[in-house]
Amino acid sequence: MPSQTDHVYAQVRRAILSLDLVPGAHLSERGLESEHGASRTPVRAALMRLEGEGLVARDGRAWLVAPIDLDEVAALAEYREAVEIAAARLACERATDAELASLSADEVPAGEDAGMVLGSDFHVGLAALGGNPFLTQAVRDAVTRMARARWLELRSEEGRDAAWQEHAAIVEAVRARDPEAAASALSRHTQANLDRLLTSLRADRRALGARGLRIVGA
Repeated sequence: MPSQTDHVYAQVRRAILSLDLVPGAHLSERGLESEHGASRTPVRAALMRLEGEGLVARDGRAWLVAPIDLDEVAALAEYREAVEIAAARLACERATDAELASLSADEVPAGEDAGMVLGSDFHVGLAALGGNPFLTQAVRDAVTRMARARWLELRSEEGRDAAWQEHAAIVEAVRARDPEAAASALSRHTQANLDRLLTSLRADRRALGARGLRIVGA
């Protein structure tokens, strides 16, 4: 049975990643205690876990949902590219034929929610085929930190289709056990995804701000 800390963490995390709690929103420890039927210590422990994931931040003695930081998004993209390329190279070498056969980008997501889940699963699953748990965890953490910005970008059907075509190229290269082609396909996908994401967020920044979503950075 999950602890109070686990329950509060999971519920608040889900609300942040789905943008039910918007970037920049203030969080009240007492409010969370009441909402989730938890005492102060588990609530504070949950918030500290979320702080470690970059999803909440301290605001003096209070808390707020971390704003979407475009500079951080760009830096995370560079980090993800390096880590995912390293994991993909290992996958080309270490993954079994059966594991490579199970790697797929055939299912094009019908909406942004499906796009988020399938996209995250694809990248973490690909990293896992490399057999290095530290690289897999690094990809999982980076995907989490970029999740809210990606959710906003995946509202576009065009963006989802482009991402899945890029995923298909990555799959083809890894299945062929061609590390150079896999690295090249991942690099192209990372840059194209970042360009789409930043273009979308910059274009919608004023409208999103009017809805209460706080976006910072260049």
